[in-house]
Amino acid sequence: MNLTTAELTLLKPINRDLHQKFDLVIKAEQDNGHPLPAFANLHIEILDENNQKPYFTRSTYEGFILESSPVGTTISDNRNLTSPLQVVVLDNDVEETKDPQLHLFLNDYTTFFTVTQSGITRYLTLLQPVDREVQQLYTFSMTASDGVQESVPVTVNIMVIDANDNSPTFSNISYNVKIYTDMKPGEGVIKLTAVDADEGANGQIVYEILAGDRGDFTINKHTGLITIAPGVLLVVGRSYALTVRASDSAPPAQRRSSITTVYIEVLPPNNQSPPRFPQLMYSLEVSEAMRIGAVLLNLQAFDREGDPIKYLIQNGDPQQVFNLSQSSGLLALGKPLDRESTDRYILIVTASDGRPDGTSTATVNIVVTDVNDNGPVFDMFLPKNLSVQEEEANAFVGQVRATDADAGVNGQVHYSLANFNNLFRITSNGSIYTAVKLNREVRDHYELIVEATDGAVDPRRSTLTLAIKVLDIDDNSPVFTNTSYTVCVPENLPPGTVFLQLEAKDVDLGADVNYRIRTEEARQHFALNKHTGELSLRKSLDYESFSDTEATFTFLVEAFDSKGTMPPGLATVTVRVKDMNDYSPEFSQKLYRGMVAPDAVKGTVITTVSAEDRDPPGTPASRVRYKVDVVQFPYSASIFDVEENSGRVITRVNLNEEPSTVFKLVVIAYDDGDPVKFNTTTVEIAVLQPSVIPRFTQDEYRPPPVSESAPKGTVVTVVTAAALNQTVVYSIVSGNEEDVFAINNRTGVISVKKPLDYESVQSYELRVQADSLQVVRSNLRVPSKSNTAKVFIEVKDENDHAPVFTKKMYIGGVSEDARMFSSVLKVKADDKDTGNYSAMQYRLIIPPIKDGKEGFVIEAYTGLIKTAMLFKNMRRSYFKFQVIATDDYGKGLSSKAEVLVSVVNQLDMQVIVSNVPPTLVEQNKDQLIGILERYVQDQIPGATVVVESIGARRFGDGYSEEDYTKSDLMVYAIDPQTNRAIMRNELFKFLDGKLLDINKEFQPYLGQGGRILEIRTPDVVANVKKQAQAVGYTEGALLALAVIIILCCMPAILIVMVSYRQFKERQAECAKTARIQMALPAGKPAGAAANNLYEELGDSTMRGYAQQEQQQLLRPSLLRPEELSMESGIDPGQEYYGQDYYSYEHGYELPQYGSRRRLLSPSGMYDEYGEVVVESDGGYYYSPHGPAAEEWAKKKRIKLVVDPEYETSSTGEESAADSSQRNRLSNPAFQPNGSSNIYVAQNGSVVRTRRACLGNNLKVTSPVRLGKQFKKLDKLAVTHEESVPLNTLSKGPTPSDKMNSRPCSVSFSSTIGAESVVTKAGVAKLKSTDEQESVVDHEEVKEPLESHSEHTQSDEEELWMGPWNNLHIPMTKL
Repeated sequence: MNLTTAELTLLKPINRDLHQKFDLVIKAEQDNGHPLPAFANLHIEILDENNQKPYFTRSTYEGFILESSPVGTTISDNRNLTSPLQVVVLDNDVEETKDPQLHLFLNDYTTFFTVTQSGITRYLTLLQPVDREVQQLYTFSMTASDGVQESVPVTVNIMVIDANDNSPTFSNISYNVKIYTDMKPGEGVIKLTAVDADEGANGQIVYEILAGDRGDFTINKHTGLITIAPGVLLVVGRSYALTVRASDSAPPAQRRSSITTVYIEVLPPNNQSPPRFPQLMYSLEVSEAMRIGAVLLNLQAFDREGDPIKYLIQNGDPQQVFNLSQSSGLLALGKPLDRESTDRYILIVTASDGRPDGTSTATVNIVVTDVNDNGPVFDMFLPKNLSVQEEEANAFVGQVRATDADAGVNGQVHYSLANFNNLFRITSNGSIYTAVKLNREVRDHYELIVEATDGAVDPRRSTLTLAIKVLDIDDNSPVFTNTSYTVCVPENLPPGTVFLQLEAKDVDLGADVNYRIRTEEARQHFALNKHTGELSLRKSLDYESFSDTEATFTFLVEAFDSKGTMPPGLATVTVRVKDMNDYSPEFSQKLYRGMVAPDAVKGTVITTVSAEDRDPPGTPASRVRYKVDVVQFPYSASIFDVEENSGRVITRVNLNEEPSTVFKLVVIAYDDGDPVKFNTTTVEIAVLQPSVIPRFTQDEYRPPPVSESAPKGTVVTVVTAAALNQTVVYSIVSGNEEDVFAINNRTGVISVKKPLDYESVQSYELRVQADSLQVVRSNLRVPSKSNTAKVFIEVKDENDHAPVFTKKMYIGGVSEDARMFSSVLKVKADDKDTGNYSAMQYRLIIPPIKDGKEGFVIEAYTGLIKTAMLFKNMRRSYFKFQVIATDDYGKGLSSKAEVLVSVVNQLDMQVIVSNVPPTLVEQNKDQLIGILERYVQDQIPGATVVVESIGARRFGDGYSEEDYTKSDLMVYAIDPQTNRAIMRNELFKFLDGKLLDINKEFQPYLGQGGRILEIRTPDVVANVKKQAQAVGYTEGALLALAVIIILCCMPAILIVMVSYRQFKERQAECAKTARIQMALPAGKPAGAAANNLYEELGDSTMRGYAQQEQQQLLRPSLLRPEELSMESGIDPGQEYYGQDYYSYEHGYELPQYGSRRRLLSPSGMYDEYGEVVVESDGGYYYSPHGPAAEEWAKKKRIKLVVDPEYETSSTGEESAADSSQRNRLSNPAFQPNGSSNIYVAQNGSVVRTRRACLGNNLKVTSPVRLGKQFKKLDKLAVTHEESVPLNTLSKGPTPSDKMNSRPCSVSFSSTIGAESVVTKAGVAKLKSTDEQESVVDHEEVKEPLESHSEHTQSDEEELWMGPWNNLHIPMTKL
């Protein structure tokens, strides 16, 4: 909105889909310092603009209709006529689900077809019957209009499908033929021809003789030739009447036919037969463009007697268009054809042998086909001078019409505009409309060229020029020549003075422009002539009456058309009242005094004069400037001057005057008013004696440098000046603009006043001045050569800035095959300090990788990081560490940055081949990598591109050849999210898809013509792929390899079978040995067993098998990736199987380095063991031990069922239960027979209690073989173990306790659910028998265990038996 005129304009186009209306609040207020606002609501409704053309969903439509279809039939979209042709037309101005209400019209054949006029989907229907024989294809265009805009026309092709609606027709109702007795069988009598206008099977004619032939004649059913039947003798005088039928090949129900009669008369042999044409009717099509002289048809007839034949065109060619050779019967074109004048010729041709009755006739039917030899012709009777009113869109202008005499598509006329397509449009019927609103004031006349073209492939064109006149309406307001006028009016002008001429124009025709002042307040001061636009004063203006700084009037004037209805035009008039300079400048003093040294230099300030002007501030009349009056005291004016704006009196030259001399200088103060007014004053300047002017001991002072960290008050230097019998006052006159230094005005001590910063200012140049106290008290300063000096102060740098790395994280890579001390990347830190304070020393902080080694080193003073180890087979690993930069060669401040190094190989790389030498790529490496990095970062933010190598281009077989005119740049990219190299294929996609853009950015660095040729796979990877593809075997080699494999496998199979048999035999022996050992006597009870246990990674515990030693068994386990050290170089994404670490008894070798096991504290130990209880019923029960579990134990007891198979020992003694066993057995002890309280359930579960340890002399199976034994036991497990709460046994046995000395195999009879599991933290839930380990406590046995078996166990037997020999567990049950 214009703040002055209140004119509301549109800032940008409005999308009605987003905004349908606006509700604005308009405020109006007076601009007089006392606003009284008024408010109004403005509602703006956004109308929908028809700015989208309708459109068809398809560019062409193919339709089909049967020629026998009745009126109203819908056109189909296939030849089978199974579904209608759907014409879908849409308009984006209307929702797709709503009917766009479009009008569809055809440009041709509107009498044959019509289209439904409502709905999104339209259908074409038949208006009148069609005849395929007249026209088979109808081609026309269809256009959709929404009333304002039209769609692009679409082509519609409607094919008429043939119906059997025509019967075969003979050219004559009957035929008369004469034959002779000397004619031979098979000789032709007459050839009948019937014509059927249908196509296909409906037009294929079959001939047959119905009656009258008496067996003497036959007819060819396809050609209609009647011949004499074989073996027939013709008799003179006999006559025949043959009835011949011609039928089409339509289905029997639709078949049509016609009949003719052939009368045959048999004559005696003579030489009187006329010539005969091969057929009685000929039909052909001839293009109207056929050249003259072209042979069209051979009409040669046959005469039995061989008489010469003469051919003539008897009828049908009055214009003699055709020529028929009288001797040969060749029909040729004699004159040009014109289909538009004659489109068909029917010629009657005769052939005569010269006799009166020796003439026969034939009919030639010639159809002239069309060529596009006529252009469209406009109707000249339609008006060519048109008119249209302005400011109307879609207004009808006029219509043109053109016709084309050609047929078919050659005669279809299409209209278009050759110019002003953006202003006008033309429909398919030649109607012309305005496409937009025309503006007569912009252009009132148009020469519109209309072009008409036909529908041929190479169309012909015609043009017509229309004169269109745009009619005027009152649609414009008067417009001032300027939107604003500014005029300066001097104050005190008399009333009636004209000071401004306004002018406004109305571009409408016949406008009468009047003027008036719109602002009411302005009418008190100004008058405006309504006809001439002259603006004059009503009363005089006074500049001083305005309180504002600017004395102005601002008001609106308007111009309107007295005959029109449009709003008036507005303009702003600003009248500035000009001050006429009422006052002169006035000096503050009539006389000014000053002092100057006799040797004062040029520009020395002596004194300052000042004057004021009482004219309004800010006006030119109030601005005061100064100058020297050169007339009154010319010598003084030559050596002294006054600054124009400041009034400072200065020396014009370097003085050399006598002391005690007094000069007078007249200074003029003037203003810029109109007229200019001025005033003068006098300045007396006295030249001082040199003795009263202090003199510095030095012209320049250069004190030692001052530290930038110097505190406030630090003394920099002391300046000294002296004067005869004078007190000296010091001051800093220049160089201390920031007030950094201070000077003691009595002592001359210069000190630090504000903090210094070497990085901002390195040095200062101060100018100090010494004056006598007498001069200072008179507020006068007397600069001279001797009482001023320069002080040069240098700032000394301190180490007050820490180093700053150029990056927070440096990302690089190292190849798997990198050698020791290969360069990886270079880090850099900057320091704002100088000298040694900016000299860096770098060091690395790297977590130990293996064997306490560090994988990288750094050059201390260059920042170059190098490898310190080999990285073989460590691809996809990475290393993170820190780099420290310390300034002052490692003795100052420090900062750190992160470093990421990823291990790569050529599988992660791509080679960028360019057509420039490697040296040029090396020179611009940083710029080129920066460009590549930017394109990679578009896909992976923060990615870093690293150069592996730059070399000559390698090519040829195996990349063995080199071309130093081109280069290979091998690169890879590191993803900071994964800390690994980006896959090679992904890197290829990122770069290859942007190759054109990358080449454009590479151009300034690669030179003219330099570009990337390709991005390829590295040499090694490509060679491996090539070799892998080249590997192949012939069929014979494969067969031989198969035979070798079979022969090698046969012995292995035999070995396995024999080994398995031996294994079964040893298994049976081991079972027998176990039963024997169960009955062996045990040693005396030993001391307490070692109770230190280790917990393995699988959360299970196992007692050691050696005397007084802590043992550990670790199952092979899959180490979790998160448990691996990130700095170890092992990829957490890969699976590593740790080696088993076993602690063996003496005599076994220790495992090699490589296990990543953890040795855990025995925190998972059972705190207490369970108890075996014998109840009164004689049953054995297992329950938890301890008072806290009293109630729970009663509910969770497990009954142990004795296995009858083992009620007696191997010696035959029966097991008798002691009476004490029926009581609670809290701490069972081991009996001399060595049995232990180990109960084995029938489902494979084991309830464990304490037992004595083995003797020292008993060989214990190694944990390796024990692990193998577990695997074999796992195969024997058939059921899953139930969840049983197990607690550890009590710490030691009690001698008084007794227990059953016989081991029993038992099974759980009670059902225990999952809720019965009560375990301590760190004890894993019991799993299936293939996962459970046995926990057995061993105690020392003082007496060696004696074996009653004479059988010595071999290593293989021990491998099977393992520690179960010593546990006395029935192996068969396990």
